[in-house]
Amino acid sequence: MRIIFMGTPEFAVPALQQLWSSQHQLVAVYTSPDKPAGRGRELSPSPVKRVAIERGLEVRQVRSLKDENAVASLAQLQPDVIVVASYGLILPKKVLAIPPCGCINLHPSLLPRHRGPTPIPSAILAGDAETGVSIMLMDEGIDTGPILSQQKVPIAPDDTAGSLTEKLSQLSARLLMETLPGWLSGSITPQPQREADATYTRLLDKADGEIDWRLPAVDIERRVRAFHPWPGCYTRWRGKTLKVMAATPLAGKRGTPGQTMATDDGVGIQTGDGTLVLRQVQLEGKRPMDIAEFLRGQRDFIGSTLPS
Repeated sequence: MRIIFMGTPEFAVPALQQLWSSQHQLVAVYTSPDKPAGRGRELSPSPVKRVAIERGLEVRQVRSLKDENAVASLAQLQPDVIVVASYGLILPKKVLAIPPCGCINLHPSLLPRHRGPTPIPSAILAGDAETGVSIMLMDEGIDTGPILSQQKVPIAPDDTAGSLTEKLSQLSARLLMETLPGWLSGSITPQPQREADATYTRLLDKADGEIDWRLPAVDIERRVRAFHPWPGCYTRWRGKTLKVMAATPLAGKRGTPGQTMATDDGVGIQTGDGTLVLRQVQLEGKRPMDIAEFLRGQRDFIGSTLPS
């Protein structure tokens, strides 16, 4: 089969590698244009582009697939199927109609739950016990196409968006290779999604990471995990950003939100409901450190009140 792969971040790399190792013909890899990165703001290729170049694959980077020339160029490749994994561009109807076996998408959630751009952090924020990967046949909607296959995975109590992304990345690659033969042979019947169960996610912003100590401790701890590694969960201390890298929620004691106090394990922060015990933090300009090391350099931290 002639396959076009579309993907951009690290999440998409295992699926690309599996396709490259398969008997199928990867005729091209589409990925987002290079973006400025680092202090020098030099253009940096996406993880998918780096791997594709290492494998000697043709790489195409377009800013839109609505352009007639871009669509015509893609059609000339005569793909049997297009595989999409966190590509970053919407595929218009003209593109969806090109491959005879359609366009299939690897989505890191149990659709129809958590449709949209941020399903992994959203699953942690919601307190879901499990998540997974859905492989669907794409239509013109946002993650609304019928399901070809799904596989579940539990969300561990210490899972962050970063660790969960890695798990789902590997799972999506395995599930793709299990699903593709059945889909291409016609033995899989797509199952429509149940619209009544649909939920939607939104893009995250840097401001989403600022901690509101009036929230319950359980919710703040979920945010710490959901926003790691980006945008990070943070508060302010002595005019500097203080990132909370790891924490544990404790039920019970109420007090002034943001007020710090000594605990058996180091330091706790009063919230709107319960206490958040800090485990690891990072002060602006410093490396991450456990709370005991942080307190040795910030002895007046306990007893202070952090902004809400």
